[in-house]
Amino acid sequence: MLLGLFERAALLIIFLFFLSRIPRFRQILQKGKLRWQEYIAVTLLFCAFAIFGTYTGINVEGSLVNVRIIAIMSGGILFGAPVGIITGIVSGVHRYLIDMDGVTAIPCLITSILAGLVSGYIHKYTPKSKRWMIGIAAGMICEALTMLLILLYSYPDPLGADIVSKIALPMILGEVNIGLIVLLVQSVEGEKEMIAARQAKLALEIANKTLPYFRSIDEDSLRKICRIIQEDIQADAVAITDTRNVLAYVGFGEERYHIGNEIISEMTKKTISSGEITISNDVIDEKTPDIHSLLIIPLKERGEVTGALKIYYRKAYKITYPLQTMAVGLSQIISTQMEVSRVEEIKAAANKAELRALQTTIHPHFLFNALNAIASSIRTKPDRARELIVNLSGYMRYNLELSDELIDIHKELEQVRNYVEIEKARFGSRLNVIYDIDEVAVHIPSLVIQPLVENAIIHGILKVKGPGTVRIRVQDYPDFVRIGVSDTGAGIGADIIERVYHDRMPANQIGLYNVHRRVKLIYGQGLTITRLDQGTDILFDVPKGDVVTR
Repeated sequence: MLLGLFERAALLIIFLFFLSRIPRFRQILQKGKLRWQEYIAVTLLFCAFAIFGTYTGINVEGSLVNVRIIAIMSGGILFGAPVGIITGIVSGVHRYLIDMDGVTAIPCLITSILAGLVSGYIHKYTPKSKRWMIGIAAGMICEALTMLLILLYSYPDPLGADIVSKIALPMILGEVNIGLIVLLVQSVEGEKEMIAARQAKLALEIANKTLPYFRSIDEDSLRKICRIIQEDIQADAVAITDTRNVLAYVGFGEERYHIGNEIISEMTKKTISSGEITISNDVIDEKTPDIHSLLIIPLKERGEVTGALKIYYRKAYKITYPLQTMAVGLSQIISTQMEVSRVEEIKAAANKAELRALQTTIHPHFLFNALNAIASSIRTKPDRARELIVNLSGYMRYNLELSDELIDIHKELEQVRNYVEIEKARFGSRLNVIYDIDEVAVHIPSLVIQPLVENAIIHGILKVKGPGTVRIRVQDYPDFVRIGVSDTGAGIGADIIERVYHDRMPANQIGLYNVHRRVKLIYGQGLTITRLDQGTDILFDVPKGDVVTR
């Protein structure tokens, strides 16, 4: 009888072993936390095991020597209380219904449900390394309780005692199989560490190959990074986005994606907004009908989502647990490299801005015009001349003291006013400047407003005949401060806007582009440049909060 019981348990173990070789089921065994669909699948599986154990039981005077308790305990210990309790209730009720008048029906129902509760407790409160031993002990206790209940329920009928005398020992000893099943599944779970090690090695190899391209992040370097990832993980397509646009896309369907295009995938938008990984092994999307598996991982800097890494496959169910493990590690490395590169670019941009400011300070043409305006006012408007000297002095001192530290916005606005007063002295009634300034308290990079004002005057107002107006705005909103400069001048060309947005400005035209790049590197979004019916409007947003102390 004991050998027969072990044979039936062996069938369960063999079947479970073959299931563990199936990639999709293997992923379930290796997961730390299951989704509700996976819980349902596992629960149905162990319910089937338990019911199968009942039907294949050895009949002994109306009772069944079976492996039902083994299936219930194993399911609950491995996957938690929901699986154990539901399996216990379903298989217990089933056992009762097929032999309602038997002396063992009610005892088996009670202990089946109890086994489900106990197995859930073991899963939650017992260390993994000891579950197999405690599972065996708990299974034996449950079977011993079953024997006791049979004796009590059948008393004074001697049938119960006769049944217990024959089945008690094999039923109790047979619970050793609980430990074998738990150890088998835990061995599959243990392979996670080896998988993680292999995938970490692959992620580091990819990171090593892509490292040179992070020194200067642009359209070309991001494409090369995507190409390396695609080839090493044998994906059909790989893409990198920021929070709004596609930055790089290589592989299948590449012709449909253009750099700078707005993100159209709702799943990508969901990933960016939630900060959670999106996995789909059976994609049905009319926009990408040939893509059937995808993995979208958010890229984060300082805890904030700045974009996404997207991996596509044309076949379904290609997003395996090992691939997910590798991709998560790789995304963390990419996020770190992009953040380091961004910091380096901020420093480089600040150095360029400082050099440009110093050149402006000593530019003979600028100094000549400023001094000429002062000289022309000395006799007729001496007070005005003194004011201009103070303006020029403040302007030059600000540029000489320039650093890459964030400064109070009011200090930057003071520099702007000094510059504007000098230019108004030069151009007189041709230039009208309006200040629309709310009371705010934020810190911003130095030299981000003055270049925009200079651009509006030189390339806007002075390019048309007659007077023009420049409006400087600092507007306070609940979550951010909006800074804008608009003019009624010639209006910026669409080609220039395109070159600024796509990092294609010539090296000798860094004014507007330099501001755009620095603002984008620091705040995540660059300038918003709009050509108006008459003139140009340029603005950017400064988030409140950590900006002041950064």
